Amino acid sequence: MSKAVKVNDFLEIVKGRRSIRNYDENVKISKEEMKAILADTTLAPSAVNLQPWRFVVVESDEAKKKLRPLVKFNVLQNDTSAAMILIFGDLKCYEKAEEIFDQAVSAGKMPQDVKEKQLSEVIPIYTGYTKQEINDVVKIDSSLAAMQLVLVARAYGYDTNIIGGFEADQLAESFGLDPERYVPVTIISIGLANEAGYSSVRLPVEEVTTWK
Repeated sequence: MSKAVKVNDFLEIVKGRRSIRNYDENVKISKEEMKAILADTTLAPSAVNLQPWRFVVVESDEAKKKLRPLVKFNVLQNDTSAAMILIFGDLKCYEKAEEIFDQAVSAGKMPQDVKEKQLSEVIPIYTGYTKQEINDVVKIDSSLAAMQLVLVARAYGYDTNIIGGFEADQLAESFGLDPERYVPVTIISIGLANEAGYSSVRLPVEEVTTWK
């Protein structure tokens, strides 16, 4: 476990999470610690382990100034957080399949014959998807990473807010990404809370679950 982890109580992490909009502007997150947070984030599951999430960490004043007009009514998070983490899904994530599987073979986690079989099956499926189908796949996987990120952040002692209100059609290109390849999924603000945040209610399990 990383020495930077401050909370190791899973239920406290889950039940104590709040959506924070106002952060302590004096608190910054070092690149080393942010890399540790993101490394733990990438342990999230993904289809065929293709890990289609791509992160852009917006932390400099210049980058935040560029992001500000794109986040609509979420400027407070942008202005006060330690960083705004843009999460994109890579529509060509399958191009890294061989690299990922090779690493698995080298680490002794996948036999060579399984790697070859996986590649022969996975690549045709992914390249055969319609744009909408691959869009759905990478958004689901990247959303799993987003949820993982907010929980990991709490373990490291930070707070977050998952943001859906932003100019999705401008985000990738504004930060140097090909908008035809990288689909924006969400933005997560991260920092140390400067407010308590609101607790919220949930529908009872009986209303959202059906047993058969």
